[in-house]
Amino acid sequence: MTNNIKLLATSSCLALAILGASPALAAGTTAGSTITNTVTVNFQVGGVAQTASTGSNAITVDRKVAIRVQETGTTTTSVVPGQTTAVTTFTVTNDTNATIDIGLTAAQLAGGTAAHGGTDNFDVTGLGVFVDTNANGTYDAGTDTAVTYLDEVAADGVRTIFVVGGVAATRVNGDVAGVNLQGQAREGGAAATQGTVITATAGANTAGVDTVLFDAAGVVAGDIANDGKASDDDDFTVSAAILSVFKQSRIVSDPVNGTSNPKMIPGATIEYCIVVANGSGGAAATSVNISDPLPAQTTYDSSYGIFQSGTYTGTAPTGTCNLDGTAGGSFAAGTVSGTLGTVNPGTTRTLYFRATIN
Repeated sequence: MTNNIKLLATSSCLALAILGASPALAAGTTAGSTITNTVTVNFQVGGVAQTASTGSNAITVDRKVAIRVQETGTTTTSVVPGQTTAVTTFTVTNDTNATIDIGLTAAQLAGGTAAHGGTDNFDVTGLGVFVDTNANGTYDAGTDTAVTYLDEVAADGVRTIFVVGGVAATRVNGDVAGVNLQGQAREGGAAATQGTVITATAGANTAGVDTVLFDAAGVVAGDIANDGKASDDDDFTVSAAILSVFKQSRIVSDPVNGTSNPKMIPGATIEYCIVVANGSGGAAATSVNISDPLPAQTTYDSSYGIFQSGTYTGTAPTGTCNLDGTAGGSFAAGTVSGTLGTVNPGTTRTLYFRATIN
């Protein structure tokens, strides 16, 4: 008998080890499943084997309800003023051992510290929640569907959710808008219909399928552990170009003194340098175009031309225009026009030309 017990224990441990080697899903055994255990006892009487005796036990697996809402990534979402479609991404996971619906609600932080630091000081416009319909991980306007809940999410199912809004053109560099996404476990079973909120079974274990709520506390106020909810947050941080524009001039020559100590007299040649500086810590300014109507008292010097994207030494407006630009631009209707292309943060670029004092 002792040897038999030891053998049984050894066999049981081996079986558990084999089961433990198999990958387990987070949701576990499906709710409503029946786990049956049957034991057989063999014995003898007077050395003669008797009919074996058996006994069995059956239990019903209860429903463990748990969902997760997680921001994708660990940094803020960089946006620019006037951006109509600013997108932050979350994943919603059903860790419940059953198929359920998951209600979704997006909200904006009302002041205070945002998810990745900085103080929330504005709201995005047109806040919406979209599911990744084509499962490509990227928000596709017109393809991804606006939703208020996820329908019939299977155990261990994961959905990608986009929270989308717009940024006013008046926002400035460093402005922050905090947003959050909250999920609510709801009953499944009826396709295309959002089920009722799932609640825990009160009292002692019953013979049927009971419900236990087993979620972690979320970031939204009032989202406590084991309440059938889950939430996480993210933020949009404005990264704008901080452009400063200066216009410098220097006298090049005059009809009397030439280039030796020239004076600002009629007929003198003056050189204008337009300086565009992009401050550090912002975004690159692209398609930087310049339009400069000449004063009526001056005449554009077409023999010299226009030079674009030159460099600058020092700090405007007291530095030096290096006169190393590329010829280009145009002059029409009394206006000098040109482009600096892209001016990166911490960079200064120039456009320069010459005119004659009338």
